[in-house]
Amino acid sequence: MFLDSLLEQNVEGLEVEFLVADGMSDDGTRDILAEYAKRTGRIRMIDNLGRIVSTGLNSATQSATGEIILRMDAHTEFAPDYIQTCVTVLDATGADNVGGPARTKAVGLMARAIAAAYHSPFSTGGAKFHDVNHEGPVDTVTYGCWRKSTLERIGGFDEELVRNQDDELNLRLIRAGGRVWQSPLTRSWYHPRGDLRSLFRQYFQYGFWKVAVIRKHRIPASWRHLVPCTFVLTLLALAMASLIVFAAGAALPVPLTFTVAAVVGAYTLSLMYFSWRASRDAGADLLPILPLVFGTYHISYGFGFLAGLLWRHPWDSPGKSISRTFTELSR
Repeated sequence: MFLDSLLEQNVEGLEVEFLVADGMSDDGTRDILAEYAKRTGRIRMIDNLGRIVSTGLNSATQSATGEIILRMDAHTEFAPDYIQTCVTVLDATGADNVGGPARTKAVGLMARAIAAAYHSPFSTGGAKFHDVNHEGPVDTVTYGCWRKSTLERIGGFDEELVRNQDDELNLRLIRAGGRVWQSPLTRSWYHPRGDLRSLFRQYFQYGFWKVAVIRKHRIPASWRHLVPCTFVLTLLALAMASLIVFAAGAALPVPLTFTVAAVVGAYTLSLMYFSWRASRDAGADLLPILPLVFGTYHISYGFGFLAGLLWRHPWDSPGKSISRTFTELSR
């Protein structure tokens, strides 16, 4: 599906090469890529020896012969005019990085619920790239389109990051005086996870690696990234305080009882309200499971962020390995 959408691109008037960075896969992907490359002559496979996204992107960028680089990920469908539109917007706006909003295409009940929650400000904190109608400057953008000289000037993608390498690059770009621009004319559709376990692992890793970005720049790209961890810490603190009181054989003091009731009650009401809002557009059949989906987004990111705060990263402790829980990309 992804390779077909590449070959269906309308690239009239453009000289285009498709470089696919493969992380030394052994699931038959390399044979498929070789077949497409032989059939079309436009696709070229790049060995991604680092086996993570950032090393693959840098390898492909270094191998590219053109002056404009577009990132196009698998598990995504692209409109036939995607490349043409990206190039047009890049030239018209003078921005350093352009792309489209985060659209989704989901199949199945759980995947539809995950997609519906993904587009809600309750799960994303109101990030503009989740708004399919927003046009203008953003702090990050889906995938991206740059001039090769721009990527070379700012040093490419940080190869110490397994996740969040695009957010970190855009933060670095903006702090250097550049602009990231979103255009709703640039259309692609991401296929979200189809179960809560995969979603939890994905956003746990996002939270974990967001800490690495903040450590590097000593400031969050947005304060919304801190909210899930604060929420999780609040829940843990209240649970611990309650357990201590119960273990002592005492009744919960009124202030603690009130705080627990206020936090749990406010979050429950928020879950109900935003689940209802999301189900209005995505389908009433999603309403019963949307609270679970929203909770998974929040709790997984929050625990991942907390793990990132507590873990000494490999660059802090040379020679120390890091768990596959944090590094192995899931699908």
